[in-house]
Amino acid sequence: MVYKYFDHQADVGIIGEGSSNAVAFQEAAKAMFNVMYDADKARALQTITIKARAEKIDELFVEWLNKLLAQADLKRLVFSQFKVQIEQKTGYLALTGIAKGEFYNEKKHGSKTEVKAATYSQLKVGKKGDRWFAQTVVDV
Repeated sequence: MVYKYFDHQADVGIIGEGSSNAVAFQEAAKAMFNVMYDADKARALQTITIKARAEKIDELFVEWLNKLLAQADLKRLVFSQFKVQIEQKTGYLALTGIAKGEFYNEKKHGSKTEVKAATYSQLKVGKKGDRWFAQTVVDV
């Protein structure tokens, strides 16, 4: 499992990679939260469930990231662990995700760059060889 960054003029590009599209989504979420905080320092003390649906896998990816941002902001949480399940339904894809983390503590988690939203800019979800990737630009 790997997450990376790619250059973008004004915002930040994130890429999650893994053995499945679900794992790529999980890794991209880690990348996004590490843009904002030292999220790796967040313990898994609080758990939330995210549900999303979309017609296309790339749209589902943006929906997942934006719902995570909304919940983190509403509940003042820093997430560090993610688990995603994606199912094909009739006419749409359904995502059920778990995010774990803890309440934000500036001394522990720091404060880097605020991510306002995941965008459709340079959005791609696909497979290279046997590895899945999910990438987008996050608005900072």
